[in-house]
Amino acid sequence: MNTYIKDLIKEGEHQRLDFKFEISDSRKIARSLVAFANTDGGRLLVGVKDNGVLAGVRSEEEYFMVEGAASMYCRPEVTFSTREWRIDGRLILEIKVDKSDKKPHMAPDRDGKWKVFVRVKDQNLLANKILIQLWKHQKNKTAVNVRYRKQEEQLMHFLKENGRITLSQFCRIAGIPAFMAEKILINFILLDIIQMEITEKQTFYKLIDHKV
Repeated sequence: MNTYIKDLIKEGEHQRLDFKFEISDSRKIARSLVAFANTDGGRLLVGVKDNGVLAGVRSEEEYFMVEGAASMYCRPEVTFSTREWRIDGRLILEIKVDKSDKKPHMAPDRDGKWKVFVRVKDQNLLANKILIQLWKHQKNKTAVNVRYRKQEEQLMHFLKENGRITLSQFCRIAGIPAFMAEKILINFILLDIIQMEITEKQTFYKLIDHKV
């Protein structure tokens, strides 16, 4: 008996795995496709409930809705591959999305506005401006030129004392506008000094622990 899908389901939903009971909204599924493409890639299992119970794909139209989501509601288009599995008499559709080198990909949010989504743990969250700029720097291989001034010193001191900081906190303690704070944070990320932690409500920046 093939246990591949059952073993995947046992993992539960995570950064590279998402369950969908059904696909009834191409725009909604587009957000999952771009989130995987923008992050580490992943798999969608259609016909599986959030709690891991097998429900089965109820209509072959669901595949065409995924195809429509990728071509019409993903900018640029997200490529994917599919495979069908028959598990305990139920049809499960596996959709595999690879990490993209064409990011950022966008999809419509609930208001129809085109936004960039990323996959964080088991959620599709909005990417912030700093992450999008970071991708641009990495793609263009832009040189990093950091001057250790008062603002950089204040950032390091705050992180050592408090563990993490938001963009607005950094602007406030350093007394600098957002565009300057963003540039410093991006440079520190590129230099592997700090890392970004995206949550549903806020994005934090914290020091990287290089201890082995």
